[in-house]
Amino acid sequence: MTRPFWQTKTLEELSRKEWESLCDGCGRCCLHKLQDEDTDEIYWTSVACTLLDAESCQCSDYPDRKKKVPDCVFLTPEIVQESDWLPRTCGYRLVAEGQDLYWWHPLVSGDPNTVHEAGISVRGKITAFDHDMKSDDDFLAHMTGTG
Repeated sequence: MTRPFWQTKTLEELSRKEWESLCDGCGRCCLHKLQDEDTDEIYWTSVACTLLDAESCQCSDYPDRKKKVPDCVFLTPEIVQESDWLPRTCGYRLVAEGQDLYWWHPLVSGDPNTVHEAGISVRGKITAFDHDMKSDDDFLAHMTGTG
């Protein structure tokens, strides 16, 4: 039996289609995070990017997201390996660390809804969008903890 691509390839070896399918659709990378300047600890907020669709947990304008949100991060293998802010459950992070995907990942389950059913996605957890924030202090009111 042939093993799935995420078990046999590195991030650098993935085709564009494989790369895109590795995203589990949780939307967690589209939440704003705060970093403690003294400890470098990452704190998650429940504030989402303006472009995140709160129901589908997908970007509402994926092809043009960088034009509308200049600080949007395009994930690359290098960024995945250097970033400590990706969720521990992120498919990109798991593959980079040589781990397998979780049962609820759409590539494993065959169903894009299992990420929501397992409670991994941000569906129902977003309390504000970044366009609602008036100052940096507003983000503090929406902190949820560490990733």
